[in-house]
Amino acid sequence: MKTLKQLKFILPLLLLTFVFGCKDSDSDGVSTEAPKISVRLVDAPGDYAGVNVEIVDVMIKMNDDSDSEEGWMSLDAEGGMVDLLDFTGGFSKVLVDRFPIPAGTLSQMRLVLGDGNTIDIEVDEEGTVENYPLKTPSAQQSGLKIKIDAVIEEGFTYDYVLDFDVEKSIVMAGNSGNIILKPVIYASAEVSSGIIEGMVEPMDVPAMASVLVDDMGTEETDDDFVISAYTDENGAFALWGVPAGTYEVMVAPVDEASVYGMASAMDVVVVNGEITTIEAPIVMMLKPGSISGTVSGLAEGMEATISALNDMGTEDTEDDIEFTGASVDGAFLLEGVTPGDYVVTASAEGYTSGAVNATVNPDADTAVGDIVFTAAE
Repeated sequence: MKTLKQLKFILPLLLLTFVFGCKDSDSDGVSTEAPKISVRLVDAPGDYAGVNVEIVDVMIKMNDDSDSEEGWMSLDAEGGMVDLLDFTGGFSKVLVDRFPIPAGTLSQMRLVLGDGNTIDIEVDEEGTVENYPLKTPSAQQSGLKIKIDAVIEEGFTYDYVLDFDVEKSIVMAGNSGNIILKPVIYASAEVSSGIIEGMVEPMDVPAMASVLVDDMGTEETDDDFVISAYTDENGAFALWGVPAGTYEVMVAPVDEASVYGMASAMDVVVVNGEITTIEAPIVMMLKPGSISGTVSGLAEGMEATISALNDMGTEDTEDDIEFTGASVDGAFLLEGVTPGDYVVTASAEGYTSGAVNATVNPDADTAVGDIVFTAAE
């Protein structure tokens, strides 16, 4: 494997932009091989019964660190009312899941909240909980912007974690009795995928390479997904955005009627932020054929041993390919035979027979007719 570059980066402090109210988006063009971004929300514990905020969207701005309100791109976040205290102790809320974005510099990010936010507070020792509105000062509605300035490259997936510090975000406003929401969030991110590159032979046979990703590491298949790519005119392929792990890379002809079968490369290890190159080409072999026929001239109840031998046109017997089987009720079928030219022989104790030449074609049966036995002298 070769390291593309160290892509892990941490955004350790700085406040995330908040915008309360409606959202707009000025999307950049996104290619089919675009990088992807995921965003999860977590919370540092706070001394409250509940902190309920309305998630409207997550937005980013690419290649623009200005204060302009133009150029923000929506990530189509999963919105709704959430209790931030549900996402402590290792739990998280997925806001954005592998959303494609343009390559370039991710300059800024903001979380868009609604205006129906509330807080639950225990008001006595008996555990009575009362619900209060969370007010947002007008100066806070435009929010502070985080300057991320992270390079986003094609083929990778980036995971962002937004850590909502509830304890620092809730302000009791003295004599007014208001409870004010001044959101404090910390953002961290890292590359969460790698790339697999390889070659397929024959290179002139259009093929598709793929890996199955077990997204949650469980036996359930509902959360699994497939990453795939076509080979180019040179038989090369690249699988983008593959999470770290060990995979079997499957290759199959695009044309289901092709005479070539599927092939695979086992134990391909992907490391986040790196390109894994499969050193040896993945070779699609011709689909096997079969040889069928009958035998006659044997005593009742006797069966014959059948052999199909391909000497590969050399005198070296180590190169020979041989398939064997037995007749049943006077008929035989040798399956899974590699395409090529064979000499088919049949043998039975006390009998002799001739040999038959057979050419086996991919995904087809070659019938050699009847092999006649005569009693040995």
